[in-house]
Amino acid sequence: MYKILTFNQIAVVGLERFPRDRFEIASEFASPDAILLRSHKLAAEEISPSVKAIGRAGAGTNNIPVGHCTERGIPVFNSPGANANAVKELVIAGLSLGSRGILPGIEYVKSLGDMQDGAELSKLLEKEKKRFKGNELSGKTLGIVGLGAIGSMIARAALDLGMSVIGYDPALSVDAAWRLPSSVQRMENISSLFARADYITLHLPVLDSTRGLVNADLLANCKPSACLLNFAREEIVDVAAVESALDSGKLRQFITDFPTPNLIARTGGDVILMPHIGASTDEAEDNCAVMASEQLVDFLENGNIRNSVNFPALYLERSGAARLAISNRNVPKILSSVLDILADADINIHDMLNKSREEIAYNLIDLDAKPDTALLDKIRGLDGVVNVRLIA
Repeated sequence: MYKILTFNQIAVVGLERFPRDRFEIASEFASPDAILLRSHKLAAEEISPSVKAIGRAGAGTNNIPVGHCTERGIPVFNSPGANANAVKELVIAGLSLGSRGILPGIEYVKSLGDMQDGAELSKLLEKEKKRFKGNELSGKTLGIVGLGAIGSMIARAALDLGMSVIGYDPALSVDAAWRLPSSVQRMENISSLFARADYITLHLPVLDSTRGLVNADLLANCKPSACLLNFAREEIVDVAAVESALDSGKLRQFITDFPTPNLIARTGGDVILMPHIGASTDEAEDNCAVMASEQLVDFLENGNIRNSVNFPALYLERSGAARLAISNRNVPKILSSVLDILADADINIHDMLNKSREEIAYNLIDLDAKPDTALLDKIRGLDGVVNVRLIA
């Protein structure tokens, strides 16, 4: 039985993906085989020596000590794209709120609760509605920074609204490029995108290269009428630089899912703040839980890796009598040493696959016979091998 330790409340539809005859799920385990969580800030000391994998029911993994996990040979899985539609819909709502006087209009109507004469109310609204006049999105240019699952969905929706769409993503994958509508114009640099766009929406992970990416220098390129939206991660934006751009009239409006005390204190309607609700839909939570759970099951039972943020993607159909899953430092001759040990034990290799990602390498080796404990310990003793798992 595999033991799955959960933090946070995981959607039931996701937990149901663990076959109950082979998996136990609980919020307390002394020696779990895997951890499944959402937003819980996981500390390194919470990851017991028995943990083989960690699944995040969501896209971001900044609440997980990924570097520590890599050192221990623990793949960290996330759920990219599972909440994409939820974020896309909120961004479209943000675009509408940033183009029309919807929120001040609603607040104005609420202030008229004492009026009892319907005819008088209608006359007043007709007179005052010009105060809330806005602009249409059709014909405007949307700049999308980050063209992955969410960015590509927003691009399609914006095109349907009649907007022109430009995009920037220096790390665009082949799969993401295929998802992207052909009418989206790729920009060679982010400064040009900021200079051309009427609306700019951010969809990037938090990396060393993206932390504080939107700073004073970048915002200096904006049109004075530009509106910036951040539904990605708080750390991508230098909020002080945004405030300065708003104060100087270099930026018209900032719409974000990540309020700060300074932003909340602003008056004048140049910020719209939401309470971290980008992925807060029943559907998104279900999708993330299902994806994370299925990935953990496939890894624990077969060693396959899909959507890991620190290990290479690797899938191998099962064959042979037993499977070895081996993590090692990405240095020469380790795999050859493993194969020599197997050959010396007269164990034939039925199939194998090896891939690497930065400093870590991962191997699946299907064998015609099940190795004994002594042979496994011999492999574990090789310099550079991080961990060895036998999957019978």
